[in-house]
Amino acid sequence: MFVDTPFEECARRDPKGLYARALNGEIKNFTGVDSPYEAPETPEIHLQTLGKSAEEMVDALEHWLNERDIAEDQYDSGGGI
Repeated sequence: MFVDTPFEECARRDPKGLYARALNGEIKNFTGVDSPYEAPETPEIHLQTLGKSAEEMVDALEHWLNERDIAEDQYDSGGGI
């Protein structure tokens, strides 16, 4: 599963301030700052999060699982898996 969120959005959402610290040079070998990030080439599922709600992400994952008969429809869109 590839949960695809742009670097800028990850930094914006970062509750611990790790991205800011890495950009200031306080944290070394931080992925996407001074250590390369390589997105997976062929993920089984690719979820693009920008502009999507958590509920939309759960719905997309639920759809993907149901298409493959990996999980029964035992959850609803409001409560999680």
